[in-house]
Amino acid sequence: MAVELVTFGCRLNLVESETIERQARAAGLADVAVINTCAVTAEAVRQAGQAIRRLAREKPERPIIVTGCAAQIEPERFAAMPEVTRVLGNAEKLDISRWRSLANSNSLRARSPQDDPASKIVVGDIMQARDAAPQRTQALGQHTRGFLQVQNGCDHRCTFCVIPLGRGNARSAEVDEVVVQARRLAADGASEIVLTGVDLTSYGRERPEGPTLGALVGAILAALPELKRLRLSSLDAVEVDDDLRALIAGEPRLMPHLHLSLQSGDDLVLKRMKRRHSRTEAVDFCAEMRDLRPDIVFGADLIAGFPTEDEAMFSRTLALIEECGLSYVHGFPFSPRPGTPAARMPQVAGGEIKERAARLREAAEAAHARHLADRIGRSLSVLTERGDTGRAEDFTLVRFGRSIEPGQILPVTAHAQTGKSLLAA
Repeated sequence: MAVELVTFGCRLNLVESETIERQARAAGLADVAVINTCAVTAEAVRQAGQAIRRLAREKPERPIIVTGCAAQIEPERFAAMPEVTRVLGNAEKLDISRWRSLANSNSLRARSPQDDPASKIVVGDIMQARDAAPQRTQALGQHTRGFLQVQNGCDHRCTFCVIPLGRGNARSAEVDEVVVQARRLAADGASEIVLTGVDLTSYGRERPEGPTLGALVGAILAALPELKRLRLSSLDAVEVDDDLRALIAGEPRLMPHLHLSLQSGDDLVLKRMKRRHSRTEAVDFCAEMRDLRPDIVFGADLIAGFPTEDEAMFSRTLALIEECGLSYVHGFPFSPRPGTPAARMPQVAGGEIKERAARLREAAEAAHARHLADRIGRSLSVLTERGDTGRAEDFTLVRFGRSIEPGQILPVTAHAQTGKSLLAA
């Protein structure tokens, strides 16, 4: 009987879901459902609730375990649901002893409306978490790309962000441990490894003398000459260290694709968000990286409708797409999260937020369309995936129009654009 995982949110959650599945199976659990939740938006929390009710309807007798950031922050909310059997915190979900305890007890019996919600909760103080063991996806021939978590938590307190309440303070895995896990991924067949974390560019900064993210990247590339590609997940531009700049400039195996946590293009909004960069610093960083690596492309997260934002402020966010030359934009409508300072600020009307978010998505789609059009006729190096797709070095999605063996790196020429991808010749 299977362990069914339903995962919401970031790449980090995807990596951790694989760890959860391995640990649950190793503990002997079977025929259970695990919901790994996200707390970034109210919509993500609502969708988790929907998934829980759907799973309970499909198999009424099957235990349902809820974990992840929303479960860490609001355990009582999920424990109050009669469909839920257990609520595990973010530290507990990666502790195999917790899964063994569940497997060796009779606590995962059929749910009852009389169950005491408090008895369902196994959630500790995440601010006391110190462990940062690297987590990885398995690869094993199924994935051409492996994800490797090297950092967790965040020491920053952006006014809109609830994630530190779910993830705790910043903590980093040891370089040697990361290299061991990277080597396993490569041995399992991963041609590309993606380093991920809650605040990746803060890697090592909780220690007096590092190491920095650049030092970690250099260690991985030096230890794994067989690794074809190394990619980074979301970065904070002001925390990019000199070693990482040098590797971006001179190491072809480090992919020319940086996703930046920008959030806004207006300086006053950035200040109210408690971000650590200005608009000028964001633009200058992108220009500097292009000078170092002319083929580099950028993605970014941007928020529409942050409290106090007016039309002029929002227009500066829209303009940032062109000024930074962004190719991939994740645009979000502002969602007030309980316990954050931004939730107590003067809010923008819901209709205005929705309208600005739609304009942001439209601008993002236009920027991505320009990116794709610029690559038609160019030679691209594409790592093939399952089915008929692959990713170029700059993360462009390429379709072959036919089934193709995954895990190859092929030189191709794109001849047309279809939706959000290119067609390869």
